[in-house]
Amino acid sequence: MKLFAGNSNRVLAEAVARYLNIPLGKASVRRFADQEIFVEIQENVRGEDVFILQSTSYPTNDHLMELLIMMDAFMRSSARRITAVIPYFGYARQDRRASGRTPISAKLVANMITRAGADRVLTLDLHAGQIQGFFDIPTDNLFSVPVMARDVKAKYKQLGNVVVVSPDIGGVVRARALAKRFDAQLAIVDKRRERPGESEVMNIIGAVAGKDCLLIDDIVDSGGTLCNAADALLANGATSVTAYITHGVLSGGAVTRIAGSKLQELVITDSIQPTQGVLDAPNIRVISIADLMGEAISRTATEESVSSLFD
Repeated sequence: MKLFAGNSNRVLAEAVARYLNIPLGKASVRRFADQEIFVEIQENVRGEDVFILQSTSYPTNDHLMELLIMMDAFMRSSARRITAVIPYFGYARQDRRASGRTPISAKLVANMITRAGADRVLTLDLHAGQIQGFFDIPTDNLFSVPVMARDVKAKYKQLGNVVVVSPDIGGVVRARALAKRFDAQLAIVDKRRERPGESEVMNIIGAVAGKDCLLIDDIVDSGGTLCNAADALLANGATSVTAYITHGVLSGGAVTRIAGSKLQELVITDSIQPTQGVLDAPNIRVISIADLMGEAISRTATEESVSSLFD
């Protein structure tokens, strides 16, 4: 087994390598003057079980092309098996046709990854579960719930006062999975999106008065949904609101928006390498998925069950 990484999340890749007790593989991923990507594998991989860790986060297209070209390089270098480890799968929000004459980009990206040489995919908290079926190769969609549950139990002394909240109807399954970990109550924020890019909180389904609320979601991008949800929960009597989000995209002015919000804390994973601005933010904290990803890689390499990680 050998682990390699592109440029999207070297810090996470190094942490995963430490968990596996193996060195991070030697590969050069660089750009020519015209910004074409060039990859050179700097060690023998013939007959090896190769894992490539690369989130397709911002700049999405650059990191996606790095992954595709790396897989082609390993395939042409006679690697026995290539597993694409994609902690954050970009284009996941384009999982269906929003209107006529529009693409399903998540399916296109899945096809590209397969054609480039991937034999298997490991990813984390896909935005839509059906994306797992877009791949024509074995695909494991890991869940960050165990990592979040461990952090929640360490932070809250009285779990009986905690309510897990989904910021929309679509996230109920994800929120329920966390709530079951410590037998917490569940609430839902019912919101209506008046225009693209904006969301308006309308109603809270569930009892939140006097409770410590945990907002659970897979992606935080602009931060608008979270901030509006926090306002609504506090207006309905919640004692505090903390958000646990898997993928911290945090585009545009999101960090500033969250810093000025009523959120007690935003907890994200390192599926996307945090910027210095995120690390310096007073109410944003990063927890690591390195052990989870490392264990999944180890089990894949030894042909053990991955799904049993979440039993």
